[in-house]
Amino acid sequence: MFENEVQTRCAICGTGGLLGLVFMLAHLPLILLTVPVAVLFLGIVADPEETHAVWYGMLNTLGIFDLSVLTDAERLNYSDKRHYFWFGEVGMAAMLAGVFAVPVGIFLAGRAEITLAFISAAILFLPLFVFLPKLIQQAMKADADAAIEAFGKNEQVKRVFWTMFVAMAGLVLARVVDPVTAQQVVGIITGMGG
Repeated sequence: MFENEVQTRCAICGTGGLLGLVFMLAHLPLILLTVPVAVLFLGIVADPEETHAVWYGMLNTLGIFDLSVLTDAERLNYSDKRHYFWFGEVGMAAMLAGVFAVPVGIFLAGRAEITLAFISAAILFLPLFVFLPKLIQQAMKADADAAIEAFGKNEQVKRVFWTMFVAMAGLVLARVVDPVTAQQVVGIITGMGG
């Protein structure tokens, strides 16, 4: 897989272009175009071995990555690119959780305020983000221990989880207390207020 560098780059750039087209046709906010632009950028500048590491991380999240097919040289090479492997894991976990959380948020947006819809979707997203990949790996009987031994433990999942948790708590705080108090609390948490 991904043996031809030109085909790999074309596939990644095509994915970015297709994502951009979908975002434009769906009339989504323009800020979301940063995602396809980032994919296009990665397609142009990323080393194919880094792309492989991201791909293996995505496959590991789905429980279909078999570490035994890699040679010792490949294992050593990819263990040096563990951040890309982790990026693939985190990205795939977010996509899996988003498959369920985004439709719930859209459904609730038609029935409640947008803030409440977002909070409800985020409440659903967080446990799915953490536990859905683990359930899939367990169901696929994936050898997660071998991947952890080769690539180390993924601390990115914890960072993303706590970032989302703090953002969600901030939204809840903004809904419950007055805006001035919420702004002061957020300033104290971020270290920019007194």
